[in-house]
Amino acid sequence: MTSWPRFADTRLFVTEAARGFRITGAVAPSSRRLAGALAAPVIERAGQPLDVLEVGAGTGPVTRCLLPLLAPGSTLDVVEANPRFADVLRSVVREYRPGRGEPAPHAQMRDCRTTHTKVRDDQPGKAFVPVRSEGGVRVSIHETRIEHLNTRQSYDVIVSGLPFTNFVPGTVAALMDRYFELLRPGGSLTYFAYVATAPARRFVASAGEAARHRSVESVLAGYRQRGRASGRTVWANVPPARVWHVRPTPSPARNGTLGQGVDALEADAAPVCRSD
Repeated sequence: MTSWPRFADTRLFVTEAARGFRITGAVAPSSRRLAGALAAPVIERAGQPLDVLEVGAGTGPVTRCLLPLLAPGSTLDVVEANPRFADVLRSVVREYRPGRGEPAPHAQMRDCRTTHTKVRDDQPGKAFVPVRSEGGVRVSIHETRIEHLNTRQSYDVIVSGLPFTNFVPGTVAALMDRYFELLRPGGSLTYFAYVATAPARRFVASAGEAARHRSVESVLAGYRQRGRASGRTVWANVPPARVWHVRPTPSPARNGTLGQGVDALEADAAPVCRSD
């Protein structure tokens, strides 16, 4: 079973946000509703072994949501550059115990540390559940940035918690290119952005910052047009957030546009990750 973030984890998140908001990109961990919306592609493929990548996991609200959803034979790679958050994530994974009716127990955790451009060999972490290795789920914690992730793995689902609107447009484009490169054909990318940040920036940000924000939104919209995209608003979060699911298409649509368009989903359609 997975418990929701402890008070100490939330306090750590708030402390790190105060220390570097541009990097953390949030004032509080994601809510259960937001975590459930981000995990929707995994929920939709329940029972299937999947290779899942989570980037910018923070203190693990989405990780906690994903763990009980993964079917036997799945893998979960969790990428987090903040060493204090990575320590929390290791505890989340080690302490996880499948609940009644949940998929087969997880078999092993690997602790993979990467520092900037130098990559160290993967070192086996502690087995957090002493069970058979066959039919389990492999979870790896990568203390690194996604740009430096040394992997030959491709993924069925990528969940991004990175604060795109805090970055410059070129960085956002590079990150999206990396995600599209790592996705398998038919795979899904999910990410989110906070609602109403654009109007707020018009009042509190400089003209340059507001222009940067608009450029980032334009970059993200362009990538959504490169596949089938759907969006839903999660109001039960601080602040409310817009979640996007993107399934890239390998070639331009026949009508000459870059993709197949955007579908809008209702906010109340978002699943909720349970807690025990």
